[in-house]
Amino acid sequence: MLDVRRLRLLRELSIRGTLAEVAEALQYSPSSVSQQLALLEKEVGVELLRKMGRRVQLTPQAEVLVAHTASLLETMEQAEADLAASLTTVTGTVRIAVFQSAALALMPETLTRMSRTYPEVRIEMIQREPETALHETWARDFDLVIAEQYPGHAAPRYPELDRVRLTTDAIRLAVPPASDGGPAISSIEDTAELAWVMEPRGAASRHWAEQACRSAGFEPDVRYETADLQAQIRLIESGNAVALMPDLVWTGRDTTARLLDLPGKPRRTVFTSVRRSSAKRPAILAARETLAATAGAVAGDQPPSNVSLQSGTPVLPAP
Repeated sequence: MLDVRRLRLLRELSIRGTLAEVAEALQYSPSSVSQQLALLEKEVGVELLRKMGRRVQLTPQAEVLVAHTASLLETMEQAEADLAASLTTVTGTVRIAVFQSAALALMPETLTRMSRTYPEVRIEMIQREPETALHETWARDFDLVIAEQYPGHAAPRYPELDRVRLTTDAIRLAVPPASDGGPAISSIEDTAELAWVMEPRGAASRHWAEQACRSAGFEPDVRYETADLQAQIRLIESGNAVALMPDLVWTGRDTTARLLDLPGKPRRTVFTSVRRSSAKRPAILAARETLAATAGAVAGDQPPSNVSLQSGTPVLPAP
């Protein structure tokens, strides 16, 4: 009979690409991973790995085993979820990957509610960019991911992951406070000559913001790049930059920045994803239920009072 632990190592290698990355992800030594895969080759009696320089390549026979291993792991995870559901208490650990604005706006209250309502559930949270987090949740590094999707920009999809909408928030143009001598800004077109702050290239928000500027007829002058939204806010409030910001970043705080509605009033969608095989695990259900309650409370808050409505042709980036 094949060893499931060794089969999992083979699947991890197909996902991560190198023995070193498999070892790091599963907290093994690279030599131990290599030895276990060598034993798996002996068990099946066929070649599974071929050296390609410093990397190894899976043979077609290895790919067959990887496909079956994925099904085995799903079945085992479903069994664990059913077993947990049969208990009278909600316990266990839920590993959550979350992007920054959701971490700031949703997680503090969610953690408070979880500790009060489900004290035996341990929540572990790590900040990740949504595209990376979705892949890592599929790879079983996390149990639940909070991700985002911008208009016209589809987040990656994995057949093993479900997708449940959590909330939506408006995307607005954030500009410095009005001041004597400063440029008058009433629309995105007025920012064509100004300095912009955006997240690094590769982020969905960066792609969407660039497309919004191009749809408005100009290429943005991105002088500042940072994934830290708090740093972006400081640059805007200090008069050094403008940006397109989703409303969640303002949750629980006032700002001196002016927030201008974009034509067409675009909205970002925030959603959660888990592996379908673990979706009924009580601890995951509890975390999702609590996140939904927190998101509902946040969505019920009024947007900052310094929001200005603008009208005109919708500025929606192309996919």
